[in-house]
Amino acid sequence: MKRYLIAALATSALLFAESFTLKSSDLEGQLSMTQVFNGFGCSGKNISPELNWEHAPKETKSFALTVYDPDAPTGSGWWHWVAFNIPSSATSLPKDAGNVELKLMPKGTIQSVTDFAITGYGGACPPEGDSDHQYIFTLHALDIDVLRLDENARPALVGFMINKHTIERSSLISYYGR
Repeated sequence: MKRYLIAALATSALLFAESFTLKSSDLEGQLSMTQVFNGFGCSGKNISPELNWEHAPKETKSFALTVYDPDAPTGSGWWHWVAFNIPSSATSLPKDAGNVELKLMPKGTIQSVTDFAITGYGGACPPEGDSDHQYIFTLHALDIDVLRLDENARPALVGFMINKHTIERSSLISYYGR
């Protein structure tokens, strides 16, 4: 009987364990003009949303953030934001942290090149007439303090390194079409 009770308690603890969660007070089901790119035929404000997270794995040594559009008609999707070396002590990013000129990212964070050929956040801008695109905001908990890359690192290389060192990830998805 004791063995069954212990197994039941252990199972209950796993069911109620708090999981790594990414949240935003700025994101809803559809991106707003605030998060839309300003260029490439789009006329948004290009402001990255506020992001916050909780319950990161205890072995997390740093975080990386990606924003990816798998629906872009490129054959390989489109990288809208790539940031890494976010300190493990961080639990949020303020609104417009993707604007590299404002220097709102935690110290040591690197924002590398996107598919817009810029560093920092590049908002949604699907081709006119396409159905709504998905914009996947993913925070990766990494098992390494620093990715030895710089702001010129291409998204595919950063993605490779992120995936090699990811312990756990959490994502939010918003949509936008025009």
